[in-house]
Amino acid sequence: MKQTDISEWFKEHDIEEIEVIVPDMAGVARGKMLPAEKFLNQSTMRLPESVFIQTVTGEFLNEPVINPADRDILVRPDLDTLRWLPWAKDPSATVINDCYYEDGSAVDISPRQVLKNVLEAYRELNMIPIVAPELEFYLVKRNTDPSLPLEPPVGRSGRQETVRQPFSIDALDEFEPIIAEIHNYSEAMDIKIDTLEHEMGTAQLEINFEHGEPLHICDQVFMFKRIVREAAMRHNVYATFMAKPMQHEPGNAMHWHISVLNSQSKNNVFSDADGEETELFKFFIGGLQTYIPESILFNAPYVNSYRRFTRWQNAPINLQWGYDNRTTGLRVPSSKPENRRIENRIAGADVNPYLSIAASLACGYLGMQENIQPGASEDSNAYNLPFKLPKNLTSAIELLEKSEAMQMLMGERFLQIYIAIKKYEYHKYFEVISPWEREYLLLSV
Repeated sequence: MKQTDISEWFKEHDIEEIEVIVPDMAGVARGKMLPAEKFLNQSTMRLPESVFIQTVTGEFLNEPVINPADRDILVRPDLDTLRWLPWAKDPSATVINDCYYEDGSAVDISPRQVLKNVLEAYRELNMIPIVAPELEFYLVKRNTDPSLPLEPPVGRSGRQETVRQPFSIDALDEFEPIIAEIHNYSEAMDIKIDTLEHEMGTAQLEINFEHGEPLHICDQVFMFKRIVREAAMRHNVYATFMAKPMQHEPGNAMHWHISVLNSQSKNNVFSDADGEETELFKFFIGGLQTYIPESILFNAPYVNSYRRFTRWQNAPINLQWGYDNRTTGLRVPSSKPENRRIENRIAGADVNPYLSIAASLACGYLGMQENIQPGASEDSNAYNLPFKLPKNLTSAIELLEKSEAMQMLMGERFLQIYIAIKKYEYHKYFEVISPWEREYLLLSV
């Protein structure tokens, strides 16, 4: 979109203000709100580099080696992401930005840039990944006291959903006003959602996105999370993408459906001319099985994330793969050869989407480069097999610290900062004494 086109678009929508935003390490929108006229006339916008060195608890890392000067970075809007902001009181827009240093080089610690770097590795192989996420979230009663457990919200009937209603249309209708708001906002912001269904948990919903190129899809997920939270709050309800928000309910996942196209022919490299599986298809699975453990911190980034990996609760516990087998960590859905794909079921809904899919694509890339053969496909219930995923945040941090492969593909400095953030967040968590400790240890030990 040219400058004259932007001006016309602003006039057409009566835009008064615009959000100039970047996704931070947690996938949170950071940036500035500018008057529309200033945005149109200002050639350079800046943010401090520390916008990417902030923890989910709102604190900054102070290690000199990580953030020596907190220099300014230049932000440049990706005008393909320019959208009207439908919930703003005054006519407003939002745009996602890429970040650069003064010398013109890309900011290496920006999550959006990390994904771009992985996609560039595919381009060098004349390949284009295509992805489609399935994103789960819970609707819950407003909860202003963090010490209290979450509860399902009251629906249109005036009653709470107290038992699970998977795939129930009537249960969906209980939240029809919120769902209608989500659809309206999504349409206004050109978010291409495919289907919506009631998932396994009480008041748990799932949205499926249309497939597309990873950067575009991650921008959509990034914007969609804001849409859902805003729509819910307008109906006095919270929406949460926390991986395991309620003790006895299934967790929230973000499953990634992944295929890879040849950039010239646009044919799916996972299928040959006869419609059969290719070696690249098997190598991609082998790469996921081999490298997911050392990169799981991008798909399970918080202490809470590991509570989701619970046997028999609709979340994987290992890296088995199978045909149309939802008990495995890696599922191959039934499809035509041109749509052959792999569903990575490891990620929680709490991830930064840019880093989540970057890590998954990095694993598959390494599998194809190293010709890694996968294990045998699993036809039985994989929940009966041993637990093979890292069981907690500290194990995941240790695995990523030792990973030369992830350092090579995602960047040494980025990895250093990301790991430091995760260590700091764990330290802050470890300072908190939980209700369980007071309940069972206070007067008993």
